[in-house]
Amino acid sequence: MIAIIDYGVGNLFSLSSSLHALGAEVTVTDDAAVLRAADKLLLPGVGAFGDAAAKLRMSGLADVVKAEAANGKPLLGICLGMQMLFERSFEYGEHKGLGLIKGSIRPIADVIPAGLKIPHIGWNALQFTEKQSPLFRYIKDGDHVYFVHSFYAADCDEAVIATAEYGAPLTAAVQHGNVFGCQFHPEKSGTVGLNILRAFCEE
Repeated sequence: MIAIIDYGVGNLFSLSSSLHALGAEVTVTDDAAVLRAADKLLLPGVGAFGDAAAKLRMSGLADVVKAEAANGKPLLGICLGMQMLFERSFEYGEHKGLGLIKGSIRPIADVIPAGLKIPHIGWNALQFTEKQSPLFRYIKDGDHVYFVHSFYAADCDEAVIATAEYGAPLTAAVQHGNVFGCQFHPEKSGTVGLNILRAFCEE
């Protein structure tokens, strides 16, 4: 069973619908006991890092997520959920993340050419790094996925499994052991996104 973590932030319906379409057993929950009993965890997120991180901590679920990941349970963070896997974010101040992956979240404005629109919205090709990930077993280098973001994961080369070009190579996906993250939205990325979710379901 896959548990989608409900802490008041995230597009839960489209994500659960995508997983149901794959035939997965899915629950959306804020119950720590259900998260502990689940086979896999999904951490969604939209909005501002500071607010989302505070909600996750206040819900009491941040410690549950960290403990379950430390025990080896597969965890996938999506969009802001991916960003919260990192140590800290510099989105409108400095905010503490879950610390499951080394690195920080920084403005894309610092690295892309002036004139490119922010947020970065649209379809971009994934460019795989040399690190092979089971998350991509059903897709190929150059497949397109859908992004909506103004901040990106930096200082995390060891974990990067794919980048996307938007005036500069931006972190598109990461993996550190059983912890995975997608900056893009697989649930909005058509067949390619479904195949990424399918691969996670098989972890």
